[in-house]
Amino acid sequence: MNIQLGISSYTYTWAVGVPDSMPKQPLSAIGLIDKACSSGLKLVQIADNLPLELMTEDKLTELHNYSLKKNVAIEMGSRGLSTEHTFKCLETAEKLYSPILRMVIDQPGYQPDLKSIVNIINGLLPEFRKRNIKLAIENHDRFKAKQFEEIIRSTDSEWVGICLDSVNSMGAGEGFETVSELLIPYTFNLHIKDFTIYRVYHKMGFVIEGRPAGKGMLDIRKLVKELSERGRCHSAILELWTPPEAVIEETIIKEERWAAESIDYLKSIFI
Repeated sequence: MNIQLGISSYTYTWAVGVPDSMPKQPLSAIGLIDKACSSGLKLVQIADNLPLELMTEDKLTELHNYSLKKNVAIEMGSRGLSTEHTFKCLETAEKLYSPILRMVIDQPGYQPDLKSIVNIINGLLPEFRKRNIKLAIENHDRFKAKQFEEIIRSTDSEWVGICLDSVNSMGAGEGFETVSELLIPYTFNLHIKDFTIYRVYHKMGFVIEGRPAGKGMLDIRKLVKELSERGRCHSAILELWTPPEAVIEETIIKEERWAAESIDYLKSIFI
């Protein structure tokens, strides 16, 4: 298998902390590395809910040294694809020896149009090439798969690709089969997020809800096989949409259980 399995700060979203629902002792980037070690994994993707670009130089050095000590590689993730912020994230990714920079385009108060996105990426391409880091744009709610494809075809598909998330595009009204058919050829990084869809009790609508990997509607084996055959995707990151319990402590226990169950299942595919 040429794709490495890892966990993310969005595997343990509730433990890291959600606005208005913070645990007493939030999970840190160091703690996430420890969770990877205890799970027998050697890769973490640290995303925008633990913003590495805001760390001091000393803290980044400490994190990098700790990851080397534990033999766990770090992938850098963030959101807000503006020129200044993306450049700062790229510098951070370089310090952590991340081979990719996973970016969500939008952030609160910032929703650039397609032309602006293409111009920003093309302006930064020399910096990505110089640092030997690839840009992995996550398919998120606002754009259709065709528009993400347009961004890549208008820049440089050698250095600009997709972080393929299995659920996000439903927010744009697209099912995953449609999205994956278009975006798998450009995928550098996979987010494995299993899910189910059920009709609400009054029959007027549906709920999309997370499930442990292997317990939902996502055909993970088929997806991984297709990506492996393409040879462009080198990491697959477990993410969870864990429905909350009545109190945060119970939610974190549930999230931990889902993570362990998911990792055990995914090891049967990847390891």
